[in-house]
Amino acid sequence: MALLACLAEVLKRERMPYLAFRHPPAYTALEQAAASHIRGQSSAKVVICFADDEPVQAVVPAHYLVDLERLRVMACAATIRLAREDEMAALYPEFEVGAMPPFGMMHGHRVFVEECFRGDPEMVFSAGTHTESLCMHYNDFVELVKPVVGAFGLRPGRPRGVSRRARFAES
Repeated sequence: MALLACLAEVLKRERMPYLAFRHPPAYTALEQAAASHIRGQSSAKVVICFADDEPVQAVVPAHYLVDLERLRVMACAATIRLAREDEMAALYPEFEVGAMPPFGMMHGHRVFVEECFRGDPEMVFSAGTHTESLCMHYNDFVELVKPVVGAFGLRPGRPRGVSRRARFAES
């Protein structure tokens, strides 16, 4: 499989082991997990937000929601909102919209990762298209991306003491 050149270059330069693979077209992280036969906890989705005017990537398991208020606090921002599709296309023109890998550092964007990934041996996420994915060890991902790790994801049906007014994001 021909991994997008920009990703392959970064992974090769940093000597990061990874597995790239194809799967049937999948347009959500849950579809990707099912098509790839990956359990939802290891399947990561990237939610693009704007913390004030700064683009940020929020990485959570496929079946989680993003608690925007918690993410806003972690990002030390006055406001936070989800990016629109046209904004995502402009920010990441080399990737298909909705298939951005969690390598925001390639664009100077901060990356936030839900702490529940800690201890998992691997993460699987989109490799820039709706038919290609990457699998990496979590520790390698952290070493490469240097994300902010914290609690901002919500597993549906298991609220974490969040007020009723909190806003949630799905992708």
